[in-house]
Parts: sequence; structure tokens; C-alpha cells
Amino acid sequence: MTKAVEVNEAVNVQVTLRHTHNHHEIEQYARDAVQSLDKLFSGIINSHVILDHQNNDYENNKLAEVTVHVPQQVLVAKEAGATYEQAIDSCVDIVGRQLKKYKEKLQAHK
Repeated sequence: MTKAVEVNEAVNVQVTLRHTHNHHEIEQYARDAVQSLDKLFSGIINSHVILDHQNNDYENNKLAEVTVHVPQQVLVAKEAGATYEQAIDSCVDIVGRQLKKYKEKLQAHK
């Protein structure tokens, strides 16, 4: 199940749920979390959030993968957690650090 929602004119957030469905609250949580990355770097082209459920791990069985496309770069984070919210927050933190580093490199080359 894949849904694309325009967050603003520049950022397109796509959420994919694997092995699960009807989690509208989680989808909205993922969209809001990725939308917050736009505050760090306004040049985000689009993003994709993949939420998955692992059956072989009972503690950290919720997987999240956040992919963010910026000019000339693709930033990716994959994390597992006890809940989708924890996994999404971890991914957003990682991508946020990657965006800060990317932004610093862009400013250093000017």
C-alpha cells in the first residue's frame, strides 16, 4: 500500500507499508516527521518512507527506512525499534545529521 501526499510545493513524501495495512496514524506520523526535515534543509526534492514488520525478532520487529533525495545526493537511514514511532524517530535523527553534514559541505564549496 503506497500513498503519496504533497507536504508542500517542493517535497513529495511517499509512505509504503509492507506486511501491514490500515495504519493511518503511523502514516501521518511518518509524513510529519519527514516534513520536519525541511526545516534543516529546504532543498529536499522528495522522500520515501518504508515501514515493515519482521516476524523473526520479537523485541525490535518494527522496521523503518527513510530515503531523502537532495540535489546530487541520496540520503538513507534504516532502523528497527519496538514501535514504528521509535524506528521513524531514529531514522529522522540519522537523516537530519546527514542533511546537516550535506549542507555544511555545500556551504564550504561556495
